[in-house]
Amino acid sequence: MASVTRREEGASVKAIMAMRAAIELLLGIVFLGYIMVWLMSSTNIFYLHWMPRVHAETNFTFIGAQGQNTLIFTFPIIFIAVMACLYLHLGKKLGDHGISSKGGSMFDRWKRPVLIKGALGIVTWTELTFLLMFIALLCWSIYSYLHAMFAPIRQEAAAEGLKVWEVKLSSLGLTLGLVGNICLAFIFFPVTRGSSVLQLVGLTSESSIKYHMWLGHMAMTLFTLHGLCFITFWTETKQLSKKMLKWDDLLVSNVAGEIALTAGLVMWATSFTCIRRKMFELFFYTHYLYIVFVVFYVFHVGFSSACTILPGFYLFAIDRFLRLLQSQQKVCLVSARVLPCRAVELNFSKSPGLKYNPTSSMFINIPSISKLQWHPFSVTSSSKLEPDRISVMIKGDGHWTNKLHQKLSSTSPRTTHLKASIEGPYGPASPDFMRHDTLVMVSGGSGITPFISIIREILSQSNTKTVKTPKLLLICAFKHCVDLTILDLILPVPESANAAPLDFSCAELRIEAFVTRDKEMKPEDESSSQIQTLWFRQNGTDSPVAAALGSNSWIWLGAIISGSFVIYLVLIGLATQYYIYPIDGNTNMRFSTPAKAALNILSICVAVVVTATVGFLWNNRRSSSQTTPVLNRAIPAPTTTSPATLLSGGDSESAEEVESQPRNAIRQATTVHLGKRPNMNRILLEVEGESVGVLASGPKKMRQRVANYCQSSIADNLHFHSISFAW
Repeated sequence: MASVTRREEGASVKAIMAMRAAIELLLGIVFLGYIMVWLMSSTNIFYLHWMPRVHAETNFTFIGAQGQNTLIFTFPIIFIAVMACLYLHLGKKLGDHGISSKGGSMFDRWKRPVLIKGALGIVTWTELTFLLMFIALLCWSIYSYLHAMFAPIRQEAAAEGLKVWEVKLSSLGLTLGLVGNICLAFIFFPVTRGSSVLQLVGLTSESSIKYHMWLGHMAMTLFTLHGLCFITFWTETKQLSKKMLKWDDLLVSNVAGEIALTAGLVMWATSFTCIRRKMFELFFYTHYLYIVFVVFYVFHVGFSSACTILPGFYLFAIDRFLRLLQSQQKVCLVSARVLPCRAVELNFSKSPGLKYNPTSSMFINIPSISKLQWHPFSVTSSSKLEPDRISVMIKGDGHWTNKLHQKLSSTSPRTTHLKASIEGPYGPASPDFMRHDTLVMVSGGSGITPFISIIREILSQSNTKTVKTPKLLLICAFKHCVDLTILDLILPVPESANAAPLDFSCAELRIEAFVTRDKEMKPEDESSSQIQTLWFRQNGTDSPVAAALGSNSWIWLGAIISGSFVIYLVLIGLATQYYIYPIDGNTNMRFSTPAKAALNILSICVAVVVTATVGFLWNNRRSSSQTTPVLNRAIPAPTTTSPATLLSGGDSESAEEVESQPRNAIRQATTVHLGKRPNMNRILLEVEGESVGVLASGPKKMRQRVANYCQSSIADNLHFHSISFAW
């Protein structure tokens, strides 16, 4: 019977993998066609031959002249996003069967770092290749547009009574604006946190932030030059004031463009590192001007032209509204561990149906500290090890985090209720690190937090023996001995693990801890290194942390994307049929362009709000009915532990710690080096394994040193991955 079950399971796995391969092929073809459209969009072939044919087939009274751009630029990405949801849902069904056992694929060399220091940060060969290809697309488009526009330039100049260079300047300004649209078409994908498109290609929103920054700099450079060209042109032709104040109802609205550009410049100015790091809140709140930018951009170019950049923003709008719905719920904060190194671990109640992978992150809001501020933190828990808890570690490095630590450290062990809201968690679609034979995790300071989730995940996997787990080597650097208390978070709060005690002998874990500034353990450090566990009273209105769209979130997201898009088409179709067409007749010369754009924006908002709200409420109700209430659970007695025995080889007077076999196993696996820094060249050279994953998380210079060794190393078995959550 067991062999029959295994054969059936094997056949099911093969069928799912075949379906995923077919979807990959189909979406690859669609995306290549989409890129081909962008390549050809700047040529006369596209405008004089392709577009007239498409226009003749799509110029219906139902949707009007914007049908051609909707079909060519919008529909392919919407289709990819929906099919990606199906692809990811099938991936969840594969579970551990979807993890490859080895890491030596032909693409691994392309994942090696090639640029380490510089404005771009750590860049792999793959990233550099795609960046150069994208820049080549921009350069080709500029050349192609100018080549077509400059051909009849002398005749146009003579007909308009202008100098040739003035007409060339006007053409250059138009070209820069058109090419800037290419950057704008892709700029929202990296910041769509729950994006199926990102997950399809193995990316997360955290790792893609730098792509958003690159695209933002390129877009604003092009749009700024676009504006300067026209301002110069209007100045030279003595029509500056007339053109600057022109709001055309049928053609291009200059005032709308100026408002959009101003909003973009403010966002751009506050996004540079020197301002973003020192005044993060200024950067964060000014970025809400993207709403002003997008709305007036659409008014400036008209909705038909805006369809070229619509799909990225459309998917972002769905994701943003789902995040808004999720953030309105108050979640159940069960306990907190307060560390003497000014760090805290928050433990939230979680719906058992919520599954996430290691290195995920959550955005947290605590109204008693700030009603407006949301901050991202790495998840330290494992959904397999802790089915009813999700945890994050927060280091007191800023004003908000210091206030949280101060609030919790001054709170009584049996404290009252603490309100909190979350967005997320967001993370990779699959635990890619499981494919390696050995994992080397290099961290500095609070950079250890994503590695805690990896260690917990592998401890859980090794205890269940469902898949072969890699060997683990954690190299962590801290400034002071008191920071070693963070290692105590490798084990979850005792009440949060419902399973049997962990057997550490199943996992090969070695920890090398380096304390860089202290050369010896001081008595006051040992006496003060007490970790206090706080338990919070529960409120009946609080809910466990749950996925915004439930356990089948990818299927629901695909339904929301496709359903809302259909509703939008129906709404704008009815508006066109019975309101716009009787006035305009598909001429685009009678009905106000901004009014038409406003109708489209309103239709999109209605479609997104209706479908996302229905999906969220339906899944929220199902999640509530399946979750055990937490209101009347008994509050355990407060506890304190001391990890100072890491330095004494495990001798301690605490009976609780002596009895804790997992804690003793952690101590035995840990070697502490006082007053030293890790010699990465020696450590990595000694690591054995056919496939070695090298993960670096922490300060920029530390990650660069690790990347530099992996780049220059002759060992092909080292596979570098940088984890950075710094905006």
